Amino acid sequence: MPLRTAVRCLSTPIRGILRPSTTTSNRGYAAVAEARSLLEHELETIRTGGTWKGERIITSKQGPHINVDGSRGDILNFCANNYLGLSSHPQVVEAGIEALKKYDLEQKLAQFHEREDCILYASCFDANAGLFEVLLGPDDAVLSDELNHASIIDGIRLCRAKRFRYKHMDLNDLETQLKESQSSRLRLVVTDGVFSMDGDMAPLKGICDLAEQYGALVFIDECHATGFMGPRGRGTDELLGVMDRVHIVNSTLGKALGGAAGGYTVGPKPLIDLLRQRSRPYLFSNSLPPPVVGCATRAVELLLASNEIAQSVGDKTMRFRNKMTEAGFTISGSDHPICPVMLGDARLASLMADDMLKLGVYVIGFSYPVVPKGKARIRVQISAAHTDQDIDRAVDAFIQTGRKHGVVS
Repeated sequence: MPLRTAVRCLSTPIRGILRPSTTTSNRGYAAVAEARSLLEHELETIRTGGTWKGERIITSKQGPHINVDGSRGDILNFCANNYLGLSSHPQVVEAGIEALKKYDLEQKLAQFHEREDCILYASCFDANAGLFEVLLGPDDAVLSDELNHASIIDGIRLCRAKRFRYKHMDLNDLETQLKESQSSRLRLVVTDGVFSMDGDMAPLKGICDLAEQYGALVFIDECHATGFMGPRGRGTDELLGVMDRVHIVNSTLGKALGGAAGGYTVGPKPLIDLLRQRSRPYLFSNSLPPPVVGCATRAVELLLASNEIAQSVGDKTMRFRNKMTEAGFTISGSDHPICPVMLGDARLASLMADDMLKLGVYVIGFSYPVVPKGKARIRVQISAAHTDQDIDRAVDAFIQTGRKHGVVS
């Protein structure tokens, strides 16, 4: 697995996540300290048991003869899935050579999120599938928002922790579940940062307050926030001022960062180390393709260098939301590039989406079972690449189609 080892993060910790912030309560402090202690104990058990899997960095192209960091001379390679030898074929190498020059994606993602370390997966679905089973055991509890993404729900099902589900973004119900789960060893509050169907943001400040009050940890999935939410595009935790109070973040390379695939977990180094040892999707799947790594690395570099792109998508989003609201449409969510145009009727959403395409605007209608019955909508997603003229043209098409179907006058 040469590329996986090549993108391994070897940097010093950036921020002391899973070290209590200055605002952490005594119970929050104890929960954070216990979590770090348990992770480090599990890592030490692996080391003393002789089963620690060190990652060897291959510094040459894949082939029958390789160079390995820390070893001298030519190394014969008998540990690869390269059955046809195509990974060292000149044409294949030429196609991926620019991407292969980049091998610090994990380091850059950890730096971007201001966390200690990062681990890459083939997708964020895999990242969510691989986290909870490793972190949580039968003595622990997970508290999950009822509208969390399917990948989170599936990942939670794989772990043996006690499961508590709280009503969507309902802090009162979350507190009730925290009280009911107080006998558990570790407790993890799990939420999407932004919920993709409605574009609504989790109340992270309130969640962090409750987590610290009751001695729990906080996890967020930032697939629909990374790169464009917050002043520097770091995500909803930056936007809401809780970056040092959220302990674990999962996100994707396949949305705002411009890639077609890839996901990752950022968080405390002991957790990332343990995921490398125990996370099944990481251990039993292929690494990311070199072009994906190259594209994602450059995207993160652009975001680290400038806030301009993140600010641009915010401006375009407000332009669309304001013009659509003025025209009489109901737009769900707040200040997010996911702009659901609420219609209610499933057939209406489908017909309007078809008519929009005839006017040269590609949108999709969503209805049950993707969204609740009676809450059909057309989901619009704004990009920094859209021009003001693009936004205005889309709004004009919505107005024309909306008038045809009696949605607006």
